[in-house]
Amino acid sequence: MNLGILRLFKISLIFLCLQYLNADVKSFDFDFIKKGQQDDNTLLIIGGIQGDEPGAFMAASLIATHYDIKKGSVWVIPNLNFYSIIKRSRGPYGDMNRKFAALSKDDPDYNTVERIKKYIKSDEIKLILNLHDGSGFYRKKYINSKMSPRRWGNCAIVDQSNLDIDKYGNLEEISTQVVKSINTKLIRDRDKYHVKNTKTRLGDKEMEKTLTYFAINNGKAAFANEASKELNLQERVYYHLLAIEEYMNIMGIEFERKFDISTVDIKKVIDHDIFISFYDEKIKLPLSKVRKLLKYFPINKDGTLDFTPSNPLMTIVKKGKEYIIHYGNRKLAKLHPDYIKFIEDERDINITIDGVSQNIKFGDIIYAKNSFNIKPIADLRVNVIGYVNKSKKEVGINIKRKELAKRFSIDQDGNLFRIEFYKGNNFAGMILLGFEK
Repeated sequence: MNLGILRLFKISLIFLCLQYLNADVKSFDFDFIKKGQQDDNTLLIIGGIQGDEPGAFMAASLIATHYDIKKGSVWVIPNLNFYSIIKRSRGPYGDMNRKFAALSKDDPDYNTVERIKKYIKSDEIKLILNLHDGSGFYRKKYINSKMSPRRWGNCAIVDQSNLDIDKYGNLEEISTQVVKSINTKLIRDRDKYHVKNTKTRLGDKEMEKTLTYFAINNGKAAFANEASKELNLQERVYYHLLAIEEYMNIMGIEFERKFDISTVDIKKVIDHDIFISFYDEKIKLPLSKVRKLLKYFPINKDGTLDFTPSNPLMTIVKKGKEYIIHYGNRKLAKLHPDYIKFIEDERDINITIDGVSQNIKFGDIIYAKNSFNIKPIADLRVNVIGYVNKSKKEVGINIKRKELAKRFSIDQDGNLFRIEFYKGNNFAGMILLGFEK
């Protein structure tokens, strides 16, 4: 994926101030992404209201990053309760989905809840879809402990059958259509979807506190989609995406998906199409097979860490002396910092790769089959991390794969290496070179 199109996720960490998990963190701001041609028939998709439901927030994230809206308008909030996602918790300060009826200003989630309420009440919004992962499999009649009316997995939820509004007020009819569509594409018969009407107005005190019921009371068509926690991540995401796509079809929203909707392809996108860049792409770091610890990673001496993730579920948290790259519930890697002054240097670097001369920019990732040769630059020092033949200079010579120690690679397969450039004691930039694409 081209990281340049995802600058909406750019984040800046101030080393001395935002030591997130070392302090009492009240909340992380959620991302708000508008897609398509904005109109008054907008779909609002929400994921991550509970941080222990990865199918929900991962599906919403894929809508934000891997779908193009060709006709109509979609708003996506993939990480509503971002702190709970990082903490792998249903809610560090209580269940956020029970805070929409009344909430003290002293509650740590207050600002987040008030902010999402404003989006829900926006005039443009005509349909709201809140994504969840639920226990077991919902069935109208008791079958066993995992398939019963008390379970929430694999169902479309409405608070009531109808709502007196201009558009999409036939809530149960719409959810029935969504369920029917999903059930034509089941992975297995056990996964069959059903409509669950909570009939909240009849006295369900817990459901009265939820986001969807708040939306209903503000004249918005609101639905929840649940995928079962009995399913693996890619299967949960599969069913969420099927539901989202059918809601878009109902609203006349046209879209283009950048992958095949199969569990195999969904897993590939989730696990491998992930990157992060630093300092306006002076450094790029692919994360699909990144090592758990990267030592001596350059970080600006002034304490700022600017980074642009390819996905809104990514962030970097400082803990102790290390920076931890988070992706949803996962901790992908730790960066052991090498604090150094960064300088601006826009020059291309000439590198001959398998006999072909190329001009390479800082932040690029390049690949060789056999060898590479870095042309000397008078005022730049080059450090090929992992080069074992230190009796030779690291420029002006052919360096072969066997001369790089795998343990110094940035990836677990031992194929991708850092080439760092310095001007005096200052850091100019980094290029990554791999031997297997």
